[in-house]
Amino acid sequence: MIFHLAVTPGEVTITLIILVVIFVFVKTLGNKGRKRLSPPGPWSFPIIGNLFQLGDHPYLTFMEMRKKYGDVFMLRLGMVPVLVVNGMEMVKQVLLKDTEHFAGRPDMHSFSFLAEGKSLSFSVNYGESWKLHKKIASNALRTFSKAEAKSSTCSCLLEEHVTEEVSELVKVFTESTSKNGSFDPRNAITCAVANVVCALCFGKRYDHSDKEFLRIIKTNDDLLKASSAANPVDFIPCFRYLPLRIINAPREFYRALNKFIALHVQDHITTYDKDHIRDITDALLNTCHNKYASTKTATLNDDEIISTVSDLFGAGITTADTTLNGYFIPRKTCTFINMYQVNHDETIWDNPSLFRPERFLNENGELNKSLVEKVLIFGMGIRKCLGEDVARNEIFIFITTVLQQLSLRTCPRAELDLTPTYGLTMKPKPYQLQAELRSSGSSSV
Repeated sequence: MIFHLAVTPGEVTITLIILVVIFVFVKTLGNKGRKRLSPPGPWSFPIIGNLFQLGDHPYLTFMEMRKKYGDVFMLRLGMVPVLVVNGMEMVKQVLLKDTEHFAGRPDMHSFSFLAEGKSLSFSVNYGESWKLHKKIASNALRTFSKAEAKSSTCSCLLEEHVTEEVSELVKVFTESTSKNGSFDPRNAITCAVANVVCALCFGKRYDHSDKEFLRIIKTNDDLLKASSAANPVDFIPCFRYLPLRIINAPREFYRALNKFIALHVQDHITTYDKDHIRDITDALLNTCHNKYASTKTATLNDDEIISTVSDLFGAGITTADTTLNGYFIPRKTCTFINMYQVNHDETIWDNPSLFRPERFLNENGELNKSLVEKVLIFGMGIRKCLGEDVARNEIFIFITTVLQQLSLRTCPRAELDLTPTYGLTMKPKPYQLQAELRSSGSSSV
């Protein structure tokens, strides 16, 4: 027997709604036993999040939060969830073992002006193109910095440039002491380090009184003061339109730096000679031309060469859903690595706040390499600092030359404050020194 039933549209709608409700209920019930665990963290305010809780020294606030929430915790900066990672083992997990999952970079307004957003260091576009870009840049930097020196007294071109610059630095220190009685070494050191990069990248150095050069240095100083890991403009978009110094300083610096570098690179493109490689910019051009000629595949265009030089001159996000320390971390989560905590971890370092260079020597007076490797200055993994080898060699030659040739003293009754000025990097507060050339037989510092 067949029944012919009339079904109204209303009944169909009700039936569909009931089916959807049942589906959602069953789905929720099925997921209940495998709920994803999120990292712990402090309660946050609407819109501003935890921004005002960080204070003037966020890295210290993170260390205090770590005592309560552990090595991995989550907070909100503005409306952006931010994962904070502490502890050597967790940092290694992020930067080495799960490096592909944490290799992205957040789209931060402060750094969007560097190299017109094409910077290797702060690029949000992580992928095969980025890897090729970095490989070419690394090869050019390594090849040219280790090129044969013109002077027979230096082992490579990098050593020659650094030696020339540190000799000028010694001269500046002694002349400043003789003229003024004491000096603040910060600007002179910044000029010297920047000049080494200029020599490697552009084949020239600038006098410490050059106006164009000093303008870049001054703007860089303003940038470091205005920038930080918790700049509100990066996490509350409406702040970008306010006439505040903290917003305009990065824009002004990167505009000046981009113009400075672009002029040099364009000049190199015009005067490039494959048989006469003058510097890293020429080496980049040569690498790109040779690779394209042999493989007919894309390498770097002119704009990317400019951005690569910007990286030599001058936080991260997850690229996929992942877990860390048992916590679920969604894709595109902004991640901060608290390097300061790792470098001041009392489980690794005895009295970490004390200046004790001898801590890196073993009982035989030899360098303890296993301890040195625990100092995280240049990062780890695929996002490791491009210029680490150059920087390490430069620091060594600068320090040894200055200490061999000069006796440095603080001014009478002056106290040095080792509390850093916090910004994009940590810089020392203003201080005064006196320098005196050592006699040939002197060995005291």
